[in-house]
Amino acid sequence: MKRIWELCKEKELSINALSNAAGVTQSTVNDIVNGTTRNTGITTIKKLCDGLEISIRHFFDSDLFSNLEQEIK
Repeated sequence: MKRIWELCKEKELSINALSNAAGVTQSTVNDIVNGTTRNTGITTIKKLCDGLEISIRHFFDSDLFSNLEQEIK
């Protein structure tokens, strides 16, 4: 997920540092970042936000999410 890369770069954190701060395994974070895991749960996103010291609102406040198509029509 590109957004995690952006935020890590902004906060000058490595993926390893983020996983430690968030209490999420590094393999899980790697899978999310590399696109192996496509349906990341909100609980995991909340943990990553806590590790980044940001709100969920801030996480989703990005142009990356502004043009997503609706999944259910």
